[in-house]
Amino acid sequence: MRSPWKVLTARGRAFTVLGVVVVVAGVLLGYEDVTRIGLVLLALPLLALLLVPRRTPRIRVLREVEPVRLSPEERGTVTARFTNVGRRRTPVYLAEERLDPQLGERPRFVLPRLVPGEEKRLRYAVRSRHRGAYHLGPVLLRQRDPFGLTFLTLQLSSTAEVLVLPRVHPLGDGRVRGTSRGSEGEMPQMVALHGEDDVSIRNWRQGDELRRVHWPATAHRGELMVRQEDRPARRRALLLLDSRDGAHPGSGVRTSYEWAVSALASVARHLVADGFVVHLLTDTTLREGTTDHPVDLDVALTALARVQPDPEGRLDRLAAAAAPFTTGGVLVIAAVVGDDEESLRTLAAIRQPGSRAMAFVLDPTRFGGGERTRRADREATREVDRRRRGRTAGDDGIGGAGAVGAETAQHRELAPTAVLADAGWQSVVVGPHTEIPQAWASLTAAGGLVGARR
Repeated sequence: MRSPWKVLTARGRAFTVLGVVVVVAGVLLGYEDVTRIGLVLLALPLLALLLVPRRTPRIRVLREVEPVRLSPEERGTVTARFTNVGRRRTPVYLAEERLDPQLGERPRFVLPRLVPGEEKRLRYAVRSRHRGAYHLGPVLLRQRDPFGLTFLTLQLSSTAEVLVLPRVHPLGDGRVRGTSRGSEGEMPQMVALHGEDDVSIRNWRQGDELRRVHWPATAHRGELMVRQEDRPARRRALLLLDSRDGAHPGSGVRTSYEWAVSALASVARHLVADGFVVHLLTDTTLREGTTDHPVDLDVALTALARVQPDPEGRLDRLAAAAAPFTTGGVLVIAAVVGDDEESLRTLAAIRQPGSRAMAFVLDPTRFGGGERTRRADREATREVDRRRRGRTAGDDGIGGAGAVGAETAQHRELAPTAVLADAGWQSVVVGPHTEIPQAWASLTAAGGLVGARR
């Protein structure tokens, strides 16, 4: 419970101090009328303190968000139901809902008196430009007496959540070519020929190929019998998100990180529609132990909506967790920052021969890398200078600075994709203005565009 002095407003404190001064002056000077005036001034804030209830009312708050999950820029409606679960009637309050600034301005409304058991519904709109899990609440209740002498703020602790999904872009209708290794291939698998004949063998039907005829069963039954084929094995894909906080440049809403999340969300929807079983690998799923569990589209989008850059994230740790998947021929699609060749080399090594791996390589220099960009430029410049010494010994130097600068930029941009390309990855370098459908088209083009730049 707050102290009475803190409940008083500036006007209430002034009345209290002035009342005390007037009472003391009236007593010392012997003026009874002045003393009475001082007592009146002092009684007003005291009476206001007595009449203002300082206990949090027993009000239950339930919120309903429609729709339950929002897309960026989509308008949602929140219905807040206030129910008096106490035994006394509540006073009139000025209510304010605490919101994340991304959802808009805080709604303010008057909460009328509620008798025990009465319910009041209030509605307000929310909208966010960026994905994420945003909290609604708690509700702040403010009460002021008619004279403005007291001001009380109470808090209803109930909260709720608004989930804004990442942006999902259509990636076309083309099917994704998977891998043909192991149990994760696109070729149908035969049911093992064990047990009863009718489990794996059936009568020949018009259109069945002769190579599928099971001759021992045909001889035994006196009619053509064919091997029963199981449904084609479902293809699996592993989506890997580089969540290293230090790798993604910028501050606040990181453009590079949001690009990566949106790209994987778009790929997840595309692969699920194409019949893939999808696994999601991030520092969060690795920490929670859910990477091994296949996720449907709703679960994948929900996880990507909540994921945030991890200060302790490490790409080599993600690569180690992805290695067991690649032994089964899983299609790997990664969104990584091309800031460290050593980390990319560790990731590139997880690809197994015969499997397919693709990567969106985010160029930190284009997303704004600050000092790291300048350091990378200096290292790339020294490397280019070493390569040019032998072939430019007789050059007169005309246009040398511009040529070195252009070659430095090209070397810096091709280095990440070269590391991945050497290990058989298909990759595309992207920047903040790269359209996700275009980048995806580069990765899935016939034969794959290894080391492509967008």
